[in-house]
Amino acid sequence: MAKIQKSGTIAALKFCNEKAFSLTDSMSVFHKAAIKRVTDKPRNSRNIANSKEKGYIEIFKENIESNKESEPIIVESAENIKFYYPIKTNSMCLQCHGKPTSDIKASTLAEINELYPKDLAIGYSENQIRGIWSITFNK
Repeated sequence: MAKIQKSGTIAALKFCNEKAFSLTDSMSVFHKAAIKRVTDKPRNSRNIANSKEKGYIEIFKENIESNKESEPIIVESAENIKFYYPIKTNSMCLQCHGKPTSDIKASTLAEINELYPKDLAIGYSENQIRGIWSITFNK
């Protein structure tokens, strides 16, 4: 978001393409946790949710449809604590994840298609579930 505000949408798109995984990895090391952003409609195939995570995404989507505020889902085992929380779209997200022609500028869409030829992460509106944070802390 800061990159969009500072340098514009295309610069942010290039930044995310190059830096998103290394930033998440560095936060994982800092917090001593496995941190992932996952989705059922990935831009990058490395962000595809597994079957359990897809189930949680569906729960969060149902919450929105029911106008229910989402609470984090916490699953504890003997070895770890898993934390799941929704990533909701807002107006800024729609610059790259909204509807082509109405939300996403043609130049941005061309860059998305260049960087992510198998992109599935467009067509969203505000207040939809784009994905979830999937975080695992070891005990």
